[in-house]
Amino acid sequence: MTGWSWKLGRVAGIDVNMHGTFLILLAWVGVSHYLQRHPLADAGAGIVFILALFAIVVLHELGHALTARHYGIRTRDITLLPIGGVARLERIPDDPQQELLVALAGPAVNVALAALLLGVVTPTAWHEIQWIGGNFLSKLLWVNVGPAVFNLVPAFPMDGGRALRALLAMRMDYVRATQIAAHLGQGLALVFGLVGLFSNPFLVFIALFVWMGAASEASAALTRSVLGGIPVSRAMITRFETLTPTDTLQRALAHVLAGFQHDFPVVEAGRVVGVLTRADLVKGLTQTGADTPVAAAMTSHFDCAAPSEMLEGAVQRLKASGCPALLVLRDHELVGVLTMENVGEFLMVHSALRANRARATSVA
Repeated sequence: MTGWSWKLGRVAGIDVNMHGTFLILLAWVGVSHYLQRHPLADAGAGIVFILALFAIVVLHELGHALTARHYGIRTRDITLLPIGGVARLERIPDDPQQELLVALAGPAVNVALAALLLGVVTPTAWHEIQWIGGNFLSKLLWVNVGPAVFNLVPAFPMDGGRALRALLAMRMDYVRATQIAAHLGQGLALVFGLVGLFSNPFLVFIALFVWMGAASEASAALTRSVLGGIPVSRAMITRFETLTPTDTLQRALAHVLAGFQHDFPVVEAGRVVGVLTRADLVKGLTQTGADTPVAAAMTSHFDCAAPSEMLEGAVQRLKASGCPALLVLRDHELVGVLTMENVGEFLMVHSALRANRARATSVA
């Protein structure tokens, strides 16, 4: 279990997780089906249908993941949410044509499944749809048609928004393309919200999801643009404290209280052997006390970067590593530390300088 998610298994080498809120959806569907006509069989049938629906969602997300894998991009995991699924790719394809194909792969899976079901469902069954007690296959047909159409709405973070961004990026700057797609997505979110207030409250929930997803995507695109072409050496911390495996947690605590540093490289005989993170420090202090040696609390799983490595790639690896600090080595010598906190400060300074240059240009 990670946070609010439970691991259900692995499909094609990709972890499939279920978010805890998905259980709320299952309970709601079961109760609503039971209250409609009261037999327990209806509640069970409703839950089975939802499980089949989310099996389709997994196939949809696998469409994205396997297409991305074809272009050398790994998928960290797939998480089932009450509103659908999310496949977390390690990165967005650099080529807009590849991003377009990855975005369209999910809806293409739904179209293929709908075509298969259309061949086995009689015309009467799929014309006269009944969601409670109706034909099971006809309902599956429509829940493939519906998501295929809905996901192509040009609004982040849905597939249509990503496809639109890819098409725009073929003709203009990537950041500008993202901003246009994000603004359109937020405009559609307002429409969803207004319609939902007077009809279906679930649309209000979708509107919030789309609004936040569009804002997040625009911010991420701007961040990637700023970090592109900048070496790690420009953003890394060069003044930092280190610990040895035999130091106590009390010494680490003294460093934390005396300065800004929260995560400490652990060095022995000039070689980095681990990292003592703030979480490790707190856990060690709680469980074994301040006299515990650093070696007993540190983590030996950490990632490294070279000063000349591009910052964008280093930040992606930092996010994926699970460790809050990326150690920067030059010829096996520790020369810097990279954290998301100092990356954020670098972005803040860069944005302020860019705003100042834009202001000076407009005045001139």
